Amino acid sequence: MRKEPLKLGFMASGRGSNLQSILSACKDGTLNAVPVVVISNKRDSGALQIASANHIPGVYLSPSTHPDPNQLDKEIAGTLTEYGVELLVLAGYMKKIGPNTLKVFHNRIINIHPSLLPAYGGAGMFGIKVHEAVLAAGEPLTGATVHQVNEKYDEGRILAQTEVKVKDTDTAETLAARILEQEHQLYVKALQDIISGKIDLDA
Repeated sequence: MRKEPLKLGFMASGRGSNLQSILSACKDGTLNAVPVVVISNKRDSGALQIASANHIPGVYLSPSTHPDPNQLDKEIAGTLTEYGVELLVLAGYMKKIGPNTLKVFHNRIINIHPSLLPAYGGAGMFGIKVHEAVLAAGEPLTGATVHQVNEKYDEGRILAQTEVKVKDTDTAETLAARILEQEHQLYVKALQDIISGKIDLDA
């Protein structure tokens, strides 16, 4: 069990709803963690707005700021290191994590995916596309998965999952909304288990 709060770094591309749920858990004491930086590849992302509203450093890094992919990767890893990040949390980050960042934060990068991995994961499977594929296949169950991040999309070690029943009346949008509610809870619970030692990231 840690005594010092775990220093969390975040990378996000969109509205940042998972980011917000984790920040709220940090603020109310549910998580013994402190957010130290948010990086986004979208200058106008909701995630950076959330960071600003919560007085957390927000950094815009993208191919526009660093056209060379290797330099961008090094800048991301360097920024996270500069802020003392101990665990990198991907919260709707739509780009692949580069090899340098993967090396510097080996086994210390986690992501959440809106399906029961390994089903409906991989390149191109994100957001509403996942839910459309689940419905097209007639799946009775779907859900969300927290996993470690490696060099392949959605193939890192699974840390936690939650199931969501698919309703006959579901559209991709209604399914997405129900799963997102579960994502918020699952991500915080997985972080609690990492901090308490119940989940060993080096196992």
